[in-house]
Amino acid sequence: MTTRWLTPEEQRAWRAYVAGYLLLEDAIDRQLQQEAGMPHLYYSILANLSDVPDRRLRMTDLAERLKITRSRLTYAISRLEKDGLVRREDCQWDKRGSVAVLTDEGITVLESVAPGHVETVRAALFDRLTPEQVGQLEEIFTQVARGFQENGGDETAPEDLPWRRRSSPCSGTP
Repeated sequence: MTTRWLTPEEQRAWRAYVAGYLLLEDAIDRQLQQEAGMPHLYYSILANLSDVPDRRLRMTDLAERLKITRSRLTYAISRLEKDGLVRREDCQWDKRGSVAVLTDEGITVLESVAPGHVETVRAALFDRLTPEQVGQLEEIFTQVARGFQENGGDETAPEDLPWRRRSSPCSGTP
């Protein structure tokens, strides 16, 4: 198979994306660590749970929303449980599953951290873009995500999506 190298324009775009993503994620993580002692992923878990009815979501559905593996979510939920921000409950309709529930303490922490988080996101990203660029950003990354999630052609197979992956037998995680 012949390698399809990136064009100079694609290489510049790729490097700009990587630099921007890493710097943005670093700014968000630093703000959340300073204000709440938590990484961006933990904040995202709390925010996603706050957006659903009864502040509860099946763990597999939460992993899909966050685009992460189930084992990574399980680890993060365990840490958030220790802090009293979430709790796990058995899934009433599927005995094999469990549900993550945002606690009152979790909502209190989220509400106290959200203004600083939003300001960081706004200053680091949206204040630097025109309204047209915001629309383009949404369009571009919606298309990228859709390409991974559709089944067909040379797209990612459904079982290769992070939230559907099984842990490796050697990994030591279930």
